Amino acid sequence: MHCPGCGQRQVSSETKFCSKCGLPLSLVSDVLAHGGYLPQLAELNNKKTVFNKKNGVVLSVFWFIFFTMFMTAFFAILGAPEELVAILAITGVFGGMMTMIASLIFLKSSRRIAPIDFQIQGNLPGGSARHGSLPPQQSVPASVYATPLAGNWRDTNDLQPTSVTEGTTKLLDKDDI
Repeated sequence: MHCPGCGQRQVSSETKFCSKCGLPLSLVSDVLAHGGYLPQLAELNNKKTVFNKKNGVVLSVFWFIFFTMFMTAFFAILGAPEELVAILAITGVFGGMMTMIASLIFLKSSRRIAPIDFQIQGNLPGGSARHGSLPPQQSVPASVYATPLAGNWRDTNDLQPTSVTEGTTKLLDKDDI
């Protein structure tokens, strides 16, 4: 196994820390052993809660619809006092808004944690190639780096100014200053 931090080859897959950079390797071996994800994350994904942001927002919408539209109309048809109908309408509007705000602020998100997806290339310990092998080596032949022909050399003596210090030294040599 190689360290994902520095690339140092490890003596054993049971090594807990990289001998070169000190990266904890026990976590890396757990990820490789479980197919690219940690078993602790799988347990978190399986844990379902009823009280989350999505359910809180849905509850607030149903609260608004139930009290504002259904209950006010129902009690108005039955001939209830207008004060009670007004209280039901206000309870529907403000109760729905407060429930929505509280659920967005205090409740946890309903999104699940996705497993870590490593692109494992090469052979895994045990000899099974899971995602194929490494791509073929790409290199540039050494003949490309040969010296150029005699007429292709560039003469760098024609570059001006030749040196910053040389120009300054010439100014100091003048007696006019």
